[in-house]
Amino acid sequence: MIIQSLLDMYTSCTLCPRACRVDRTKGELGYCRLPADIVMDCAMAHYGEEPPLSGTHGAGTIFLSSCNLGCIYCQNYQISHSVRGQNKTVVQLAKVMLDLQNRGCHNIETVTPTHQAPLIMEALCMARAQGLTVPFVYNCGGYENPDVIRLLDGMVDIYLPDFKYGLEEDGLLFSDAAQYPRYALASIREMVRQVGDDLKLEDGFAVSGIIIRHLVLPGRLENSMAVLKLLKEELSTNVPVSLMSQYTPIGAVKSHPQLGRRITNAEYIRILDYAIQLGFENLFIQHVSDDAMTPDFDCKMPFEKSGNPDE
Repeated sequence: MIIQSLLDMYTSCTLCPRACRVDRTKGELGYCRLPADIVMDCAMAHYGEEPPLSGTHGAGTIFLSSCNLGCIYCQNYQISHSVRGQNKTVVQLAKVMLDLQNRGCHNIETVTPTHQAPLIMEALCMARAQGLTVPFVYNCGGYENPDVIRLLDGMVDIYLPDFKYGLEEDGLLFSDAAQYPRYALASIREMVRQVGDDLKLEDGFAVSGIIIRHLVLPGRLENSMAVLKLLKEELSTNVPVSLMSQYTPIGAVKSHPQLGRRITNAEYIRILDYAIQLGFENLFIQHVSDDAMTPDFDCKMPFEKSGNPDE
C-alpha cells in the first residue's frame, strides 16, 4: 500500500518540494530530468563515510544519477548534474543491494534517492524478502517533501540528510532551492520522529538513527551558524551532526568571489567551537587538509551506552 502510494506520485510528481507535477510515467521531465526509471551511476563499498557507516568493510553505497538540487558547487557534479547512468529494473536494483551485502558491506546506502524513491523502496522491499538484513541508509540533500518522508516510516533504518542552509537566501543563490530551511527542518523532524535523535550502534557499527551532515562553505560562516542554531532551537542538541570540511571548488566556481577557495582551518574551528558552545556533543569532525577528497573523520560522541566510545 505504501509502495503504491509512492509509485502513484510519479504521475504528478511531488516527490520533492519543487512539486513539478509532471507525469514521469509518460516521459514528462521535471527539474531532475528523469522519467519514472531507476538510473544508477555505480555501486561500491565506500570507505569515506562517517566511521560507524563505513566500518571495516565499507558502506554499500549506491550512487544514483541526477538530483533535485542545483548546487553550483556540487562535489559529485559528474553524477548529480547528469541524467546518464545504468538503467536498472526493480529486480536488478534488489540484486545490487544483495550483492553489496554479500561483499560484507555494513549497510545499503542510497545517495540522493529523493527523485527515485518509489522504485528504490520497491527494490528494497524485494531485497529484504530475498534475505537483505543490513540497515538501509537514506542519504539525501535535505530538500525533501515531509509527506514523502512520512511514507518511509518503518522502511529506513538510518537517515543521513544534509542540512545545507540555515539562510534561505543561500539556498536560492547556491542551490536554486526555495524555502530550503523550512523543508529541511520539517523533513528532519519527521526523520527524528521515526528513528530517534541519536545513532544506535552494535559492535561499533550504526544500525539505526540519524546523522545530519553540514558542509561548511568558505566565507559563509553565518549560514553554518544559522543551521546549528535552527537545529538547537527546533530539534535537539542531541542529534549527531557531521561538520564537513572537505569543500573543494569545482571548475564552475573557481572564479566565484566566495566559493572559489577551500575553507581555512580558522573558519572550520570557528564553526566547531560554535557547535560546542550551543551544546552539541555528538559531533563528527574532519581535519582541514589539502587532500579534500580523502575525508578524515574524528568522532566526538558519547557512545558509552553502545560500548564503543570513540572520542
